[in-house]
Amino acid sequence: MDDVFAAHRFSVAPMMDYTDRHFRVLMRQITGRSLLYTEMVVAQALHHGRRPMLLAFDPSEKPLALQVGGDDPALLAQAARLAAEWNYDEINLNVGCPSEKVQKGRFGACLMADPDRVAHCVAAMAAAGPLPVTVKHRIGIDALDSFEALVRFVDCVAAAGASRFSVHARKAWLSGLDPKQNRTLPPLRPELVHQLKYERPTLRIELNGGLQHLDDCLPHLQQLDGVMVGRAVYDHPLRWRRVDQDLFGQREQPEATASSVVRGLIPYAERWCTNGGRLWPIARHLVQVVEGVRGARHWRRQLGEAAGAKTAGPEVLDASARQLEDQGL
Repeated sequence: MDDVFAAHRFSVAPMMDYTDRHFRVLMRQITGRSLLYTEMVVAQALHHGRRPMLLAFDPSEKPLALQVGGDDPALLAQAARLAAEWNYDEINLNVGCPSEKVQKGRFGACLMADPDRVAHCVAAMAAAGPLPVTVKHRIGIDALDSFEALVRFVDCVAAAGASRFSVHARKAWLSGLDPKQNRTLPPLRPELVHQLKYERPTLRIELNGGLQHLDDCLPHLQQLDGVMVGRAVYDHPLRWRRVDQDLFGQREQPEATASSVVRGLIPYAERWCTNGGRLWPIARHLVQVVEGVRGARHWRRQLGEAAGAKTAGPEVLDASARQLEDQGL
């Protein structure tokens, strides 16, 4: 177990509508060692079926964690068993999402007010199968934002069997702010995450929130067990091309380029399209692979128009990769 977690020093945060299977394969062209997460999957949806659509992934995506949402220990235990059956590497419980829809389902960040419920869920998940059970949460919610409350939450959930805590260093306002505002308006307080690690040195603590560059991550990794980055990875994927070299010591690995990312997706696109999938769900994630260079806008427009056609196939990616190669990108 220690070796597994030592390898997960950098992870890409789960993001609804972003970290789907296609984006995860894209990220594997940039970093092979980072831990990737699925979008949040509601445990109740897993119970009622459509499991292949919700759980299937390409083997190249591993190591991969399944993130689930819910507050029913029995349903979450079932999700943990399914995660093991489908060969995930970890199962993660969402206790950080502040959206109104998630709150109505009685899961996400609102569960921070009920650490005993979260502990029951984690204990059921841990007992259900062999996978590590981890928790992603905030430093607090609403007026429940003291450091003492954070420690009580973590202690309760750790005693139930949580293996790692991915802590978004902002509290969440459950009324008055939408999810986007909750990612930006409450002030970042990474010092609380560091204090949590100092107070509980045996726990595995990971920092999430506000990390924009790899250089931002390095000082935190001197004290914490890992860092998790979300929007900055999606918006600027090649900004993280040195993660494997600088964090995992793979100095011999060549750095990804825009063209190598696009070309690396072609075998996956061939499998996807052969099985009846359309190219656009893959290509839509490539928008930010080329940025800040002359002709980037023209390249995006051409790719979008070509990949949006119903009959588009991997040949579109091949043509786009050749364009980038001709420009030395």
